[in-house]
Order: sequence, then structure tokens, then C-alpha cells
Amino acid sequence: MDEISLIDKEKAEQESDKPPSIIPQPAKPWLVAVIANVKGETALPMDGPADAGAEFDRKETIQAIQSAIESAGHKTVFLPADFNLPFSLRDAKPDICFNISEGLGGDGREAQVPALLEMLRIPYTASRVQANAVSLDKTMTKRVWRDLKLPIAAFQEFSSWDEPLEPGLNFPMFVKPAREGTGMGMDGAAIVHDEFELRQRVAWVITNYREPALVEEYLPGREFTVGLLGREGAGRYTLHPELYGEDGFHRFPLLEVDSSKSVTPGVYGHHAKTLTFEEAGVPQFICPARTDHQLAMKLQNLAIRAHKAIGALDVSRVDFRLDAQGRPRLLEINTLPGLTPGFSDLCVIGKADGLEYRDLILEILYLGASRFGMLNQVERQAQVWDFFSYDQVFKEREKVIVR
Repeated sequence: MDEISLIDKEKAEQESDKPPSIIPQPAKPWLVAVIANVKGETALPMDGPADAGAEFDRKETIQAIQSAIESAGHKTVFLPADFNLPFSLRDAKPDICFNISEGLGGDGREAQVPALLEMLRIPYTASRVQANAVSLDKTMTKRVWRDLKLPIAAFQEFSSWDEPLEPGLNFPMFVKPAREGTGMGMDGAAIVHDEFELRQRVAWVITNYREPALVEEYLPGREFTVGLLGREGAGRYTLHPELYGEDGFHRFPLLEVDSSKSVTPGVYGHHAKTLTFEEAGVPQFICPARTDHQLAMKLQNLAIRAHKAIGALDVSRVDFRLDAQGRPRLLEINTLPGLTPGFSDLCVIGKADGLEYRDLILEILYLGASRFGMLNQVERQAQVWDFFSYDQVFKEREKVIVR
């Protein structure tokens, strides 16, 4: 690769003994397709539950993602994740897709768009097919974590309300749909205290969601969310290498969700997740969480192990609760965490950590692009790039001659 230096020769010679900084650089701007299901536009089943479509995104979120990507010199197009998507992809011919789609039904629906993109050989962001399918299936995720000796609460999946209760499960218990997100099917009645309540709630979940019910021992302790960004070698594909540790992951501060005075006390359910910060009954979100360094490190490291256990890539959000003895237990992982500015957990965490929304989106985009060889790595002297923002880098793009 030939390049026109951004620094004079004398300064380059003075700093030639310093290790190079590897900066990702597209050879040309990309056309990025943002793929999502839109609230109010994606068709819902007429006989679905009351909170069907809760995971879908608002237009404002999609527009915010597009603005962040376009600020770096790329072009974007929005493609609805509907039955016309294969034809839309054929017509748009994107270089890469920024995927936040939830899918159109079925037990592995979050894997539908990644599977289509892999079949069409189109690069995309975030986790691949298998991880997205496994993470949506909360029972399967817990089985993987259990086999790898990661800490979880005792659990059982029910496909019918009258299945025998396995020994070793203790009341109170928590009942939720096995393959939903965004707190769907979770409210105050999800906590059951005896077998009658258990059978009643399991039957309600199976009837309303047409899927198994996941039952686990209720964890009465504090609830935390851990955001993750990166993977092995992530520092080679970022304009912010200082974010990432030696293992390639950025450790965000913990977010604590205090639901004690929320609209659903003790439960961070769907209703609570629809409320804005100013509304009555919204949970209290504390970031950074007020906790000791040892617990924070333990949760962060457990989150990375849980993320890697299911093969997740580049970004995720892992949820925990402490048990009665104060020990952390994994709840679930979201491989497609919400990205609504100033509202979604990962965005709140990023802001508390000093990572602007724009940079969060671009990090996810660049990490995804790097998996498909879309970045030309340009070696520079380390200190030169300390002063460059994304805007400056793309303005300087034309000064780099790529052979």
C-alpha cells in the first residue's frame, strides 16, 4: 500500500522507533443497509399476545443509526425486515448490513436475517446465525451455560402445564416465555409462590405465546446489566483502541436496574420497559452501579464468558441477578441489544462511560466489517492519530492512495 504521509518526514523519523497504530480505513465509502422491524409497520399475528411486537424498533431509532453511520461518510438505506427483504437486498446491493431485525416469528426468528445474509454472502454486523438463535431460546442458553459451569438459577422448561415438577426447585419461582425478549410475558404475576400459581402461570404463558414456559427459582437480589463490545483482536479494527483490553473486550460500567418501586415491583418486565425516565413507575437506572470493584469485575468477566459460550460476536448485553446470598446468577443474554438513543440499556451504559451514541454505532459497524475483510489497515505513528476524530479520518481518506 502506498500512502501520502500526514506528517512531515522529520517528525516521522523522530518517532520511527514507536510501535505503529493500526487504523481501520475503508477504500471507499460504503452503502450500509439498516435492517429492522418497525413498530406499527411490521404485520403482527391477529391472535398474538398483547405485547406482540414489543421488540420492534421505532423509526426514530433507525434514523439515529443512519445518521451516525452517515456522519462517517457512508451512505445508508433502510430495508424493512419483511417478506420482501430478499428482493430489497437484490435491488439495493448494499456493501454491508447493520442488522437489528427481530424476525417474523418462529423459535429462531432473530437468526432469520443473518441466515439470509449469509446465504446471499452479504456482510453484516453483530452475531451470526447460531448465536442469535440460541440467545433467543432462554432455556437452550441456560443449558449451555450450565454445562460450562457458569452460575445460573435452577430451572425447568414446561411444554405443558401438567408436566411433573423436577425435584430441587424451590419456591418462589419465576415464570416467563422461553423464547421472547423485551420483558414480554413478565409482570408481577410472573412470581409464583406455590404449585397452584405455578401451574396457572405456565398454562397462561403456553396459551398466550404458543411456546414453552421457562421456570426458574426467583432471585431476590440486585439486578445488573453488563454491556459488551469487542472480540479477540478488536483493537485492530477501531479508531478507539484504548477502549479494548488485552482480550479484545471493552468492559463497560455496570448498570443496576432497581425495580423495587417500579410499575411491576421486583420485575423488570415489558410494561416497565415501555416507560420513559420521566414517567411514574419507571425503574431506577443507576450507572455506574454503586458496587465494589470486585463484584463489578466478576460480573464483567462472567458476562464475557457467557457471551463467548454461545458464540456471540462484537456486541451484546448480559443480565444478572444476585441470589439470596448475594452471589451473581446469569439471567439471559441479548445478542441484538436495543439501540434507542438515551433510552436502551446499552446506550445509557455507553453514555455513562463517555462513549457517544455515534461512536457506539460506528464501533459495531467497523467490528462487523472487519470480519469480512472490508477494512484496509493503514499503519500510522501512534501519536498522530490521537487527535483525529471519525470526521477527520474520513476527510483524510482521499489522501491515502490504495493500490
